[in-house]
Amino acid sequence: MKISTTREQLLGPLQKVSGVVERRQTLPILANVLINASGENLSVTATDLEVEMKTMGHCQADGDMDFTLPARKLLDICKALPDDSDLTLEVEGERATLRAGRGRYALGVLPAQDYPAIEAVTGETSLLVPQKVLKRLLEKTQFAMAQQDVRYYLNGLLLEISEGVIRMVATDGHRLALWQSDLASGEIPELRVILPRKAVLELNRLLSESDEEVGIEVSATHIRFQLGDSIFTSKLIDGRFPDYERVIPPKGGVQVRADRDVLRQSLTRASILSNEKYRGIRFQLSGGMLHLIANNPEQEEAEEELEVEYGGDDMTIGFNVGYLLDVLGVIDSETVLFSITDANSSCLVENDPPDAGRYVIMPMRL
Repeated sequence: MKISTTREQLLGPLQKVSGVVERRQTLPILANVLINASGENLSVTATDLEVEMKTMGHCQADGDMDFTLPARKLLDICKALPDDSDLTLEVEGERATLRAGRGRYALGVLPAQDYPAIEAVTGETSLLVPQKVLKRLLEKTQFAMAQQDVRYYLNGLLLEISEGVIRMVATDGHRLALWQSDLASGEIPELRVILPRKAVLELNRLLSESDEEVGIEVSATHIRFQLGDSIFTSKLIDGRFPDYERVIPPKGGVQVRADRDVLRQSLTRASILSNEKYRGIRFQLSGGMLHLIANNPEQEEAEEELEVEYGGDDMTIGFNVGYLLDVLGVIDSETVLFSITDANSSCLVENDPPDAGRYVIMPMRL
């Protein structure tokens, strides 16, 4: 059995699915990609049992073929080949031979019937969302997801649709990121699911800034995204996401307006001498000035001073400087708005003027 194709027709699908393949696998076959060829159609599938990515390419196959090849090795070979190379792939028993020009590469084959498949999504809920809307929601919130938290439902991102608004929320228990967007009018289903961390990162990598729509289907246990000729499927996290509305501070207290770029640059400089473990930085507000102070166990200290709009009483409050920099990295406006009740309460950070995003950062005791 033989497949004929080009470097680009094989490399494109391999690059799309490669992020799903884990370097360390419990099952050897999970280090492989599943290749299905029939006539002029080529499909490449990768899974780690939590997420699955399937995408299409073109080829000339002299029959129906199903087999698996080592994902990383095949990808690296294709990357290293000259542009527009013609490829032939022959499979005989437990061996596959890839030929390109004068090069020949023999790879081990594992049987396609042993390749695990995520169960089909029987869509109980389905909708269409523009790619650029979904990508923006992910980019504005994914940084606040927890990593390896025992509260497994925090190691992911909440996707919620209600009253014609699509919303994404992430929190690790110390900070929270929320972004929302209006959906086009029409019959829009209610939805509330938690996407696992890996699915969020992979989906953000796959999406573009185009107006092309993504088809979303959701069952009780899985979610599937149709992006052109690619299908991305993920398990859902079975858990109850925290009531994020209770975490967001109510409007009130005092407000601080600062130039976003000036504040970010000042925080970046001051963070160099912050405690590497706790990353604490002290905000001292007085009149129209903000003093930033960071120090570490080596008795080193950094101080920065910048002008802000602030008319409240003198106040000192501590924050994790990494959390602040993450938020300032996704805020679009020239100025940033902080709403602070007191030194012991969470701080609300927003674009100025406020728009679709809200960010909450808990204070630190320094």
